Formats: sequence, C-alpha cells, structure tokens
Amino acid sequence: MKLLTQANRQSLPKLRSTDNKTDPTVQVKFFDPTGSWTWFATEFDGDDTFFGWVDGTCPELGYFSLSELSNHRGRFGLGIERDRSFTPRPLSECR
Repeated sequence: MKLLTQANRQSLPKLRSTDNKTDPTVQVKFFDPTGSWTWFATEFDGDDTFFGWVDGTCPELGYFSLSELSNHRGRFGLGIERDRSFTPRPLSECR
C-alpha cells in the first residue's frame, strides 16, 4: 500500500500554515498494525516532513517523516499503514 497518495499530498496544508488555527484538521492517519502508535498528519512540507499529533509512548504534537514511517518494520516485518477509511476531522477529535 502506498503510504501517501497524490490526493493526500494535495489535501495537506504546507508546514506552519495552520499555526494560527486552534484546532487544525487532521488530513491523514497512519498506524502501526502490530503496535499502539498512531500518527495524525495536519501539515506536510511536500517532500518528507509532517507535523501533527503522534500518539505513542509519550503523546505529543511534533514532526515526523514519511521516510521514517516507510522504513519502519514492526512485528512480523509489517510496516506502517495509512488508514484508508479515515476522513478528515479536527485534531481535537483525534486526541
């Protein structure tokens, strides 16, 4: 599965463009099918870097990269996946 489609790329605002929004929209959700980590992308630099909510060991707003997600292998050699059924929604609903 492609982690980021062309449609996903077009829907994600550029980095720092939602700084003034109190509740930006999450456009894409990624998850580890063999673990508990989830990444909610609200911005993208168009190349490799996302900004959004990272729900893992220590949940936080921060940066994460497409290359990092693409190269990760969890249990059984499974990689990170994009939630194909996810629909954009305010960040407050994803926390």
